[in-house]
Amino acid sequence: MSQIPSEVTGRSYIAMQTEGAYNPRIEGASAALSRRGLQSRATMSATHSEARWYAAHTKSRHEKTVAEQLQNKGIETFLPLYATVRRWKNGNHLVQLPLFPGYAFARFALADRLPVLKVPGVVRLVGFSGMPAAIADDQVESLRQALADGVSAEPHPYLTEGRRVRITAGPLVGREGILVRRQGTARVVLSIDLIQRSVLVDVSAESLEPA
Repeated sequence: MSQIPSEVTGRSYIAMQTEGAYNPRIEGASAALSRRGLQSRATMSATHSEARWYAAHTKSRHEKTVAEQLQNKGIETFLPLYATVRRWKNGNHLVQLPLFPGYAFARFALADRLPVLKVPGVVRLVGFSGMPAAIADDQVESLRQALADGVSAEPHPYLTEGRRVRITAGPLVGREGILVRRQGTARVVLSIDLIQRSVLVDVSAESLEPA
């Protein structure tokens, strides 16, 4: 019998044994592999059927229309906006713009992603190797609650380094970010790493601690 390679899968290892021979070690390995396979499929099935937050990458300036169409389909949607003044030919105007240009957030089960992808203006769902990746619930829910409570926020360049702090009070309690100061006011940069975008939020200095 030829020598068995040192690195083979359980299935190929068993296939190379002498036909009809019984080996308890092999049988045990086969059973373990089968159990792991069943557990993996069960986990994948749960992941596909569980509603999670995903980031939809949209065409330029299509964020609001995408969010509206998602809502019309009965899909839970979150499009964070901020107020800013824009100068036009007929004067200054207060407008609502997306905090994360080019992105809208939707909560759905991965198995039900097709209706989302069919929405005009949606380019893709953000993820890795062609598979959409879910965003941690607290990253979306805490920001949504903060904006609903009137916390001031604005876009900010994505940061990965700096003095990290933890927010200890308010709708963003528990969130960690990077401390910056503007005009003597403490502000925190919160990031959604999956889309590499950040927002700057006003936070009381008394509500911060080193992370």
